[in-house]
Amino acid sequence: MKQTIFTGCGTALVTPMKEDFSVDYPRLQELIEKQIAAGVDAIVVNGTTGECATLSDDEQYKIILLAKETIAGRVPLIAGAGSNDTAHAVRLAMSARNAGADAILVVTPYYNKTSQQGLVEHYNRIANHACLPMILYNVPSRTGMNIAPETCALLAENEYIYAIKEASGNIAQVSRIRDLCGDALEVYSGGDEYIVPVLSLGGKGIISVLSNILPEEVHQMCEEYFAGETAKAARKQNLLMPLIDALFSDVNPIPVKEAMKLIGFDVGFCRAPLCRMEPQKAKHLEEILRKYMLIS
Repeated sequence: MKQTIFTGCGTALVTPMKEDFSVDYPRLQELIEKQIAAGVDAIVVNGTTGECATLSDDEQYKIILLAKETIAGRVPLIAGAGSNDTAHAVRLAMSARNAGADAILVVTPYYNKTSQQGLVEHYNRIANHACLPMILYNVPSRTGMNIAPETCALLAENEYIYAIKEASGNIAQVSRIRDLCGDALEVYSGGDEYIVPVLSLGGKGIISVLSNILPEEVHQMCEEYFAGETAKAARKQNLLMPLIDALFSDVNPIPVKEAMKLIGFDVGFCRAPLCRMEPQKAKHLEEILRKYMLIS
């Protein structure tokens, strides 16, 4: 029987970079410790926010190894293992397993988009090789393709496919997935702007960008909802919306890395082709952080 991978807030961790854009592994350890101390329920590495597209396979493996050692079983470790090449995704997934990941997060193919039947074959092949709990990752705004609810239902039949990170922004689709799949495929919000709406449909939590800077608050929002304090959780969601908007005012993770630098935890800049935040957007982000009293 499938078990819930985590409930609550899983932080989609940034990857700290040095000035020469090599991975700053000691800073990564510090970041993980800060997140766990703040009460997050899972750590997600090598995802979109972690700049997986510009990390080598070796770097991704080392990040998982370090994260596993640092976490030391305190929370689940979820590792990104997506690719638009199925064979490469299989290799990434097996590498994640060998490095000690508790689960994998696998985005849909992108650019060379496939059909819904192609998605079923792609995901089943990865799952059956890795033999690790898998979270599907649906983010059509980045990949150009959507995992249909009916496809989710087919994939939920695989014993290793446990959940989906739903970042389509389509709440009706989340409802349809829940209706078709029930507990055979759990749902995590893939957007900080709709945490509470997804929880209200039976979602298990959020894979969050916001929690890089406000881990306690995102964790508490989920805890409040699960404790029946739904109005309190909704108020927190509404209160945080201007900050969430600011964190997505440029290509993720450009703004969240800028925000972390401003609040005093410098994690460097993003690798190319991502670039420095546009000055006007950076100024607005700084104003928002000041409004939330995150900087003086």
